[in-house]
Amino acid sequence: EYLRFNSTVGKFVGYNEHGIYYAAQCNNDTALIQGLLADVDGVCKQSADFCYSHIMDKTVEPRVKVMSVKQASGNHPAMLMCSAYNFYPKAIKVSWSKDGEPVTSDITSTEELADGDWYYQIHSHLEYTPKSGEKISCVVEHASFQKPMVYDWDPSLPESERNKVVIGASGLVLGIILSAAGFIYYKRKSSRP
Repeated sequence: EYLRFNSTVGKFVGYNEHGIYYAAQCNNDTALIQGLLADVDGVCKQSADFCYSHIMDKTVEPRVKVMSVKQASGNHPAMLMCSAYNFYPKAIKVSWSKDGEPVTSDITSTEELADGDWYYQIHSHLEYTPKSGEKISCVVEHASFQKPMVYDWDPSLPESERNKVVIGASGLVLGIILSAAGFIYYKRKSSRP
């Protein structure tokens, strides 16, 4: 590149010996300069406004999940993780509260991580010592929300444990059905002469 039209200053700028020579010639052509300035106002700025309002102004709500990642044992505290996935734009604030009061210590968070598809994710961990009746929440502030969203941690059986219970119960039911079918088959077979 040796020559470029700079719409801010309203003239051509050369970047080497040839560019400077051609810039001087082009800058003497007032019709060319007027046409390019009109294109900037009529095409470039309108296209930029359209793109900004249809692309850059968009927001995508994060999908938020709060889960236990470590149970308390002995002198070691438990740990919760609050993850926000698939949000846009990048700016987001993830914080914690206990019984409605902000928590400021024992928190570690990642930076906003790019997924590579214009979406982002972030993870925040809270170390805590469980107390009976305590309500722990993850608070997420993002441009896609009108107000901060509060996600309460449910201390009931974690999802992975619920899955194990469901699989175990399904196996038990299947075993009972197969045993009953085998017993019925045996009785019918043994009652025939």
